[in-house]
Amino acid sequence: MKIRKANVKNGEEFITNVYIYENKKQEFSMIAIPEIEWSTTVSYEEGREELRVRLQSSLSKRVEADTAGELAGKIGHWVGEM
Repeated sequence: MKIRKANVKNGEEFITNVYIYENKKQEFSMIAIPEIEWSTTVSYEEGREELRVRLQSSLSKRVEADTAGELAGKIGHWVGEM
């Protein structure tokens, strides 16, 4: 498991840690942000733009729209690195 520092402002609070678990055998990653009680899984086959849109949509239910966009971009980048 990897812990990435997001350091994204959400209103008056900061979202700091994003946890990424990679399951190479089953070809997916699990991403969790406990501070906002949010998690999702990402298949290796999912396209980068498709992933960004899906993450932004899901995150916008838990945080402000600007924050969701920034987090989606960072998560997409981190997952792409793995």
